[in-house]
Amino acid sequence: MGPFVSVLLASLLLLQGSEGVSLYEYYAPGGVVEAPLVAQGEVFTLNNKEILILSGAFHYFRVHPAYWRDTLRKLRAAGLNAVETYVSWNLHEPREGVYDFGDLGESMSPFLDVRAFVQMAQEEDLFVILRPGPYICSEWDFGGMPSYLLRDHNMQVRTYYEGFRTPAARFFDHLLPHLVDLQFVHGGPIIAVQVENEYGHFGYDDDPRDTLYLEFLRDNLVDNGFGESLFFTSDTPAQTRDLGSIPGVLMTANFNSNLEENLSVLKELQPDRPLLVTEFWTGWFDHWLSGVHATWSPTKFSEMLEDILQHNASVNMYMFIGGTSFGFMAGANTLDVWPHFAPDVSSYDYDAVLTEAGDYTEKYSLVKEVLAKFNPLGGIVDDPEPPPERTKVAYPTAPVTDVIDLPTLLSQHPSFETSEGPINMELLPINNQSGQSYGYILYTTNAYLAAPNATLKIRGHVRDMAQVLVDGEVITKPYSNPLDVSAFGFWNGLDKELSLPGGDAVAEVSILVENLARVNYGQPHKYHQKKGLWEGPVLIDDLQINEWIMYPLEFKAELVNSLTGWSSFSGSLDTPAVYRASVDISEEPQDTWLDMSTWGKGVAFVNGFNLGRYWNAGPTKTLYLPAPLLQEGANEVVVFEQYTAASEIVFTDVPILS
Repeated sequence: MGPFVSVLLASLLLLQGSEGVSLYEYYAPGGVVEAPLVAQGEVFTLNNKEILILSGAFHYFRVHPAYWRDTLRKLRAAGLNAVETYVSWNLHEPREGVYDFGDLGESMSPFLDVRAFVQMAQEEDLFVILRPGPYICSEWDFGGMPSYLLRDHNMQVRTYYEGFRTPAARFFDHLLPHLVDLQFVHGGPIIAVQVENEYGHFGYDDDPRDTLYLEFLRDNLVDNGFGESLFFTSDTPAQTRDLGSIPGVLMTANFNSNLEENLSVLKELQPDRPLLVTEFWTGWFDHWLSGVHATWSPTKFSEMLEDILQHNASVNMYMFIGGTSFGFMAGANTLDVWPHFAPDVSSYDYDAVLTEAGDYTEKYSLVKEVLAKFNPLGGIVDDPEPPPERTKVAYPTAPVTDVIDLPTLLSQHPSFETSEGPINMELLPINNQSGQSYGYILYTTNAYLAAPNATLKIRGHVRDMAQVLVDGEVITKPYSNPLDVSAFGFWNGLDKELSLPGGDAVAEVSILVENLARVNYGQPHKYHQKKGLWEGPVLIDDLQINEWIMYPLEFKAELVNSLTGWSSFSGSLDTPAVYRASVDISEEPQDTWLDMSTWGKGVAFVNGFNLGRYWNAGPTKTLYLPAPLLQEGANEVVVFEQYTAASEIVFTDVPILS
């Protein structure tokens, strides 16, 4: 038992008769707040009372808002006193200069009322640790930054570069006024705010720490009224020491191993300040093609959690609930080994304390046991009872009834012509001149193909996967083994060639390129963030082709819901196509999963909402479908399949994560 725990327990013996109070009644009796969260000495204090921060990570944009309160109650019932969340810039600013805090009326808008989330946390007797970006990592596309930044050819993200600094400041100036009055010093729940995230792992080779940039972020928070809240940065001290830190701002640690060294270095760097593990990783995330679902032993997890608390350190469990990276929002990593580029699956289950669907795990029970040993307010502040788990249902299989072929699909999209070769999707003149952020882009041209075969060569790399069609026929094969990612049409293939069927005639040549994800973590020179064909020219029989028509396939909800030109389904088409099924629900909808094991690769939508990607290469084979996305009566399931469609939509009441 650490010194903070023993001292505070002794003081609490004087509080006879105060059992059953809430956290807010204890730390701000009568609503009176005289001091913020302070990190000085061996322990944190909140309103001049010692506090051991026991927090869990919960990203409001990864859990349906209808489940926010239920999830917050599960955190509180485990013995936690705080919830930590990131803020996703690229969701809140979907197009340059257009902001969404829940009122834009778009597909993700209901998920984006961050003010309501923070207020709800207080209603459920939790404090809030806010990590507002502009960069969040989080296995989220581009680390949460908007793709329109990439329209600037000189862009240097996360630096003092004006082209980044100006839009980042503009975002903060729109976000922070929504939250400024919700700080603890004003009677709200926000007790701490992150200035930058894992910046020690980021910097450019000649300047691993852009001090001006870090100070700019801190100063912007102050200018927006957050100067009285505790500021912090987070890194892995055993690897980065004080890189990424700001003088006077609390340094904290991220890890799930090497505890002694990380905490020792942290204490060495700031001996007069308490310890905080901002990210104690409870599990890990999954990459496509990895073969298995990442897990971490509950026993080892609980031993590490107990060890952290024995060091008198406060802790935030990352993740307490992972949730889902809906739509195209999952991120990616770069690797020094195969497959070098590693996009993440849509499920962010994370092997966390709560499952993707919010169910209890063995880790949840262990958290309750461990925290009960160390929580200094045990017996003073009561923990509520855990809410019951939600029902899961495997709905009846729904037959595929309709299909839209690729030409009909393209006819319902805008097209853009270029005579200077193919360009990346971010430069397309769409979305208020913000370009295309997500989805697919199809490049098509007419070219002479010599008999019996012509050669197509794409200089540089494809970002990230490509299918080639000649006169409407697909001539590239889907992924089948690890060597494929270095072949034509995949991200590792450099200057690769493909043989095209020729006939001494002009043919239509189309290249459908999928943006699998933008990298969310690492050094900037390792990022390959622009998507589509852009690294070099495209040649047919060594002749550079400059004339192209480009189709952005964004699959926004309004398009998915308004598709026309359906024909009766009689089997899978041989080209990318859109398929439709309907499931009738006669009672109140319940959570379920789409089992996409028998499909090839693509994206699935329910009532227009993009659930995420599926890929039979795995490891994940299901897509989580929360009940609030369903309705009593008919529910439309639309699937964009790139290779081979199944004849039915199968539902399951359990996920298939590997």
